[in-house]
Amino acid sequence: MAKKSKEARVQVILECTEHKNSGLPGTSRYITTKNKKNTPGRLELMKYNPILKKRTLHREIK
Repeated sequence: MAKKSKEARVQVILECTEHKNSGLPGTSRYITTKNKKNTPGRLELMKYNPILKKRTLHREIK
């Protein structure tokens, strides 16, 4: 039997940057997957924040 290769896809958490700086209670977080080999840096996506009711920048957190 062949040895199982190391998984390239990992699960990451995206957190809203605007909400974090505003001081409002609660957080806007999304869970998604990314390919470590294609995107070694931190992932940044525009996602909807239901508390601020607009699209904001969400960054990957550790």
